[in-house]
Amino acid sequence: MVEAATVAEREQWSSWADFIMSCIGYAIGLGNVWRFPYLCYQNGGGAFLIPYCISLVFCGAPLFILETSWGQLLSVGGLGMFKICPIFKGVGIAAAVMAFWLNIYYIVVLSWAATYLYNSFTMTDVPWKNCDHSWNTPNCRSEYVKIPCDSNRTIAEFFNVKVLTHDHIHEYKKQFFVGDKINWTVCSTADLSVVSPVKEFWNHRVLGISAGLEHPGGIRWDLAFFLLIVWIICYLCIFKGVKWTGKVVYLTASFPYMMLFCLLIRGLTLEGAGVGLEFYLKPDFSKLLESKVWVDAVTQVFFSYGLGLGALVALGSYNKFNNNVYKQALTVCFVNSGTSVFAGFVIFSFIGFMATQQEKSVAEVAQAGPGLLFLAYPSGILQLPYTQFWSCLFFLMVLFLGVDSQFCTMEGFFTAIIDEFPQIRQKKYGREIFVGVICIISYLIGLTTVTEGGFYVFQLFDFYAASGWALLWLLFFECIAISWSLGIDRWYEHMKSMIGYYPSGWWKFCWVFATPAVCFGVLLFGLIKYQPLRIDAYNYDYPVWGHVFGWFLSLSSMLCIPGYAIWIWFRTPGTVQEKIKLLCRPDIEIKGAMENAENLEMADYTHQA
Repeated sequence: MVEAATVAEREQWSSWADFIMSCIGYAIGLGNVWRFPYLCYQNGGGAFLIPYCISLVFCGAPLFILETSWGQLLSVGGLGMFKICPIFKGVGIAAAVMAFWLNIYYIVVLSWAATYLYNSFTMTDVPWKNCDHSWNTPNCRSEYVKIPCDSNRTIAEFFNVKVLTHDHIHEYKKQFFVGDKINWTVCSTADLSVVSPVKEFWNHRVLGISAGLEHPGGIRWDLAFFLLIVWIICYLCIFKGVKWTGKVVYLTASFPYMMLFCLLIRGLTLEGAGVGLEFYLKPDFSKLLESKVWVDAVTQVFFSYGLGLGALVALGSYNKFNNNVYKQALTVCFVNSGTSVFAGFVIFSFIGFMATQQEKSVAEVAQAGPGLLFLAYPSGILQLPYTQFWSCLFFLMVLFLGVDSQFCTMEGFFTAIIDEFPQIRQKKYGREIFVGVICIISYLIGLTTVTEGGFYVFQLFDFYAASGWALLWLLFFECIAISWSLGIDRWYEHMKSMIGYYPSGWWKFCWVFATPAVCFGVLLFGLIKYQPLRIDAYNYDYPVWGHVFGWFLSLSSMLCIPGYAIWIWFRTPGTVQEKIKLLCRPDIEIKGAMENAENLEMADYTHQA
């Protein structure tokens, strides 16, 4: 039985450049700025590039090529793509669920950035510079004001002991509390409990953070307003379809590079920039013997490439059938990883400056995740002239980096649903209304992340919903669907029908063995080493019901894969052999391949005539 894999007439990119810019805008996001540089420094500096590049070659690039070419082959989104191996359609459903969760919480980072941007140009100076505001506490003190004391920890480290005695302290005072330090003392509890105005602005003014998930508190209405603005911007970027989106990404994808370049020029001219760059790049090859370094490299590749969410499939599905998606995907991979390294130079030049100004080590001021964007960098620019200008430049960059990743993930979700239910597109303003309704629902759910306890909700979503084991589980089955269910030789024929030649045999080895093995191995390692989520910055351990909800977020996508496979197996009539044929390797005809064959036949007929 032959099933024609035809779909309703759909939009296409105006040019191949639209596709490349959309992929760059999607794949290059906040992970390149707030995660990669820190991981590089933490895991051996320049030596980390070795496991990172290996992970890129064995996992990142193969999966990136697979997803974009899969979408182009079938001209359909993340659910319809599994018509070539229907038993794995649960992978598409899982990707849609994961993308839905991601769309809800990722965008809140942009509302935080919008808050900082707004406060950067509405006051005479950035409000996190001093302690003169209503949200500041009596413990507030600038990190650039040196406290005239040394802590017990500093003294213990000097003598290399764990327990200090009066003799240690007396000897330390004799050696160091002389000359300019004649009036220095040993730090008291009050001295050590000071909090910087940057941290108080983040905790009290932006987050209004409560004591924990158990204390949600009220909605932060300024954050709710900025969250609404960002949702409206994302809606306007995609509601008209890819021809409109393809033009928007030229601005949203290219503008961050201009701002990164400006920040790099300024960063390299700062005192201490070399110190930061040394910590960033100095290789420590002994780190390569630690399993954590390799796991971090693999998960960073998956995280920064935006794999497994259906967005790359959707972007590829708007290509012409004979577009050379293979070379274009490799180009985007190169640009993505290059941007991660480039962003590290920007970030660590400022961190080196900040460490020099505060007379601390880079290790003490370097942070990852939200802490880098909203604590380390805002603190680093305080000593620069024209602080507001550099603040606006940085948070504009954060917004542009985040917006295109957000709306491309949204496009992946909507393409999957609309392709599965084409009647939405056929109704007048059907797409616009459907996209608007989902955006409103997502915004309302997302209000839980902008309450006083919203930061704890955000961390819960980030840890469980769309990363870690859930993503690795999905990617493992996605790869197996092509390499073992459909058959790798058959897939290579499909690739040749699109690009005109067979891709390198290297990708065959990756798709069949290396990539699924790495995905499953890192998944098992993560589960074996699992530790419940904890926020060290606030010394907060989540309650049991919080972890239960987190596992619900993970399992809501993970269980779709075996659940759908079991359901479709029992629902499909026939013998075991017939079911395997229909569900794993059905005979289908690809619309683009059929048109290619017809054109070749016509060309042969014309030549013979």
